[in-house]
Formats: sequence, structure tokens, C-alpha cells
Amino acid sequence: MLGKLLSAFSVDMAIDLGTANTLVYVPGRGIVLDEPSVVAIKQNEGTNKVLAVGLEAKQMIGRTPANIVAIRPLRDGVIADFDVAEEMIKYFITKVHNRKFFTSPRIVICVPYGSTPVERRAIKDAALSAGASQVWLVEEPMAASIGAGLPVTEATGSMIVDIGGGTTEVGVISLGGVVYSTSIRVGGDKLDESIVNYIRRKHNLMIGEATAEKIKIEIGSAVMPDDGEGKSMEIKGRDMVQGVPKYKAITQAEIFEALSEPVNQIVQGIKIGLERTPPELSADIVDRGIVLSGGGANLQGLDTLLRKTTGLPITIAENSLLCVALGSGKILEEMSSLGSVLCDN
Repeated sequence: MLGKLLSAFSVDMAIDLGTANTLVYVPGRGIVLDEPSVVAIKQNEGTNKVLAVGLEAKQMIGRTPANIVAIRPLRDGVIADFDVAEEMIKYFITKVHNRKFFTSPRIVICVPYGSTPVERRAIKDAALSAGASQVWLVEEPMAASIGAGLPVTEATGSMIVDIGGGTTEVGVISLGGVVYSTSIRVGGDKLDESIVNYIRRKHNLMIGEATAEKIKIEIGSAVMPDDGEGKSMEIKGRDMVQGVPKYKAITQAEIFEALSEPVNQIVQGIKIGLERTPPELSADIVDRGIVLSGGGANLQGLDTLLRKTTGLPITIAENSLLCVALGSGKILEEMSSLGSVLCDN
């Protein structure tokens, strides 16, 4: 009872510091924050002032005057702008605890498996500078596996594919360690970018990131629709020839074509992972199949495509968007039994 009471007042937190969204888990409270990883900065005579962070800042993308810029401080799952990332982490810590002065939290943060020691150091330093008393890092495949409920501490192989905003993490987990993993720098952002480029190239129409993301969610598909066309959607953009706003109807088949290259990169990364998995663990994966997590796991038809290309059972994790944050939070809550899965650097 006392443990539960103390956890309810915990200042410690686990952070899924994603390229697209940041999620924060607090022991005893669960996920308390889920906001875009975006910061709006006002530039004035060589000085920068933070105007907004999170959802409010994301709504400013593409709609700001020249002296205001909306920045995404993370690219491909690692910090691209240290100062802005520090401000964002500091803002989220303060928002979670709803007060400006608090005991410095201990924080678990997820990092891509393929991130370099320098990139990991930057994430750790940003959190420490933002007010953390202690920072631990955990690799995303491990956190996603724990969040998806896979038996990571048992002597059996489990394969997780976490498709985030900046990277796709392919991991084989056994006995509390990552046996094989690779980080493919293709994720939701690359899918959006492919849609923007395709529509510009095919329809001479310029659309923004928000429109591309909406298209991906509503009619994006990893497989060709049965009727060769699928659902349609009307979009708005700027005509690149006449320079005026324009409506255009696009089909699901077109978006399948737009997404085929990045989707194939993900599929190839998974096939390479299967080829490099030790035989005994491969036998386990044949029985258990592959678990998909992350926002990209919800792309229509992706599970069907992977079943066809690998011949294995494919499962989309429950709460796939939250797996990494939930796994990180569980590590924080059960540090005595799961602390060994944390990174050394």
C-alpha cells in the first residue's frame, strides 16, 4: 500500500522521445502526456524565444510569419538541435508535474538501436540539462517488446518491428538482451515525404506535411486495392503551374504507388533480420511470428504484405502507438528485475 502511495507522487518518468511524438509515462499514473515533438521559436535580433511546444507548436507548421519557425528537434530518432530539444524536454517535465519547482526526476529515455555513442550522449545531456537527476537509456526494440508483452527475459526468441516517425527498429530479443537488431532510417516521416513528392511529381500540386500525414492515415495502403483503385480522397494544395490553390481527387492506388519504395525498404530490413537470426531463435519466430508496434504498424495492409513476403504469422500489438512508452515505464517501475536491459552508454 505504501509503495502504491509513493508511486502516485513519483516525479520519476519514462520518456519515449520520438521524432514525431513524445510520450511520458509516470509510475502509478501511466501515460500522462502524448504531444508532437515540435517547438515554435520566435527569432528577434539574434535571440530566440520559445513560443509554444507540442500540439500548439505543430499547428503552426507552415503557417508562421518569417520571424517564427516551428522546429522538430529530432530527426531519425536522434537529436538534431540540442538547445531546442533541451527546451522541449524541460517543458514536458514541467507540464507533467504541473509545477515549476520539483524534485529532479530520474528518467528512462528510449534511443534507436543504431544510434551512435555521440547521439546517445546528446540525448542524455539534454535530459540532464533539462533538470533530470539521473538518466538511463534503453534501446527501442527492447522497450517496444516489453510494452507489447513479449517474454523478453525467457530463453525464447521474439521478433519486434517498431515503426516510428523517424526509424523502423527490427529486433530479436531473448534472455533479456537484443540478439540481433537493426535501425532502418525509414518511418512515418519518410512515408509522408514520399506522398508529398509523388503528388508534386504526378499532379503538379504542392501539399504540406500535415496534408500528407492525413492522406497516409485515411487512404494509405501497403497493398494494391482489390479493384485497382480503392477509396478516393479530395485534397487541397497549390498548383505549381498556375500558382493558385487547387482541389484534386486522389485514389488509394496512387498512394500505394507513392509508398511502395519506403514500404519495400522496411520489408527488406525485416527479411535481412530474419536471415541473420540464429537458427534456434528462428524456430521460435516461426511459431510466434512477428509483432508490429509503433504508428506505422497501423498502415493499412502492411500486416498482409508481411505475411505474404515472410510466410510468418504477423500480429499488430495492442496499443501499438504506446508500446515503447509503456515498456519504458515498466522498466522504471520494475528496475530490480528489468534494470539489466538498460544500455551501458
